[in-house]
Amino acid sequence: MELRQLEYFVAVAEEANFTRAAARLHVVQSAVSTTIKNLERELRTPLLERTPRRVLLTDAGAALLPRAHAALDAAREAADAVDEVRGGLRGTLRLGAIATVGVIDLPVFLGEFHRRHPGVFLRTGAAPSGSQGLVDALLERRLDLAFVSGPGPGPTGITLTALATSVLDLVVPAAHPLARRRTVSITELAGLDFVDFPAGYSNRTVADRAFATAAVPHHVAIEITDLTTGVAYVRNGLGVALLPRVALDGKGQDVATLTVDDADLEWQFSLAAPSERPPGAAARAMLDMAHEFFRQG
Repeated sequence: MELRQLEYFVAVAEEANFTRAAARLHVVQSAVSTTIKNLERELRTPLLERTPRRVLLTDAGAALLPRAHAALDAAREAADAVDEVRGGLRGTLRLGAIATVGVIDLPVFLGEFHRRHPGVFLRTGAAPSGSQGLVDALLERRLDLAFVSGPGPGPTGITLTALATSVLDLVVPAAHPLARRRTVSITELAGLDFVDFPAGYSNRTVADRAFATAAVPHHVAIEITDLTTGVAYVRNGLGVALLPRVALDGKGQDVATLTVDDADLEWQFSLAAPSERPPGAAARAMLDMAHEFFRQG
């Protein structure tokens, strides 16, 4: 049994699809299929059940998966130890990230990490399903670390390193009846049409919790996936929005911002890591740098 066989098996098991596994491994699909067949022949039992829609684990495959993870983790730790002795980190660090407009300068942070550890390849992907999607990817071992946001504490199985916090402020058009106010109660927001992120995005999670706690309906009329679009919709009178205060600097033309003074609308930006498996050397280095970088900032 070879590590490459276990790596291919884990990729297929996690992706539940040979094509996606091949893309993840940067090999052709036929190589994945052949490697899995050879592993099954060596173990003398089927590990995967091929169906028209997805690939499922057999009982033998389910038994092998955690042990395959453990073997690959041990091999990675051994390689990390050798690299550290040789004087430099190497390998690939799989990162997920949400938009960080106005919160932290992620390119500056990642650029500094690259200068310190040029042998580590940073493979960074966006979050089509928000912070919750990134958390799921961490738990499913498809990512090593992720920049996420939302209310604390983190979900089960995830450790959060807090990087920055902000408050969600109410943003209204300049002509709105509330625009001359500085503060507002959350009960006064009942019946308003909101521009907000889809479920699973951190802004939406923070807002939904606050409205639920106050027993006030939260009517979302328009869903967005970036902060700049949210301000534009508000500016054009299509609704009001709760957006991070730090992201609103310089975007206040034709809109007004108010503090919701009786609701918990704190929004936290964090570096998330799985708590149930040890991070690799590159992930540890990034976590250490995050403590240093943002403590100084």
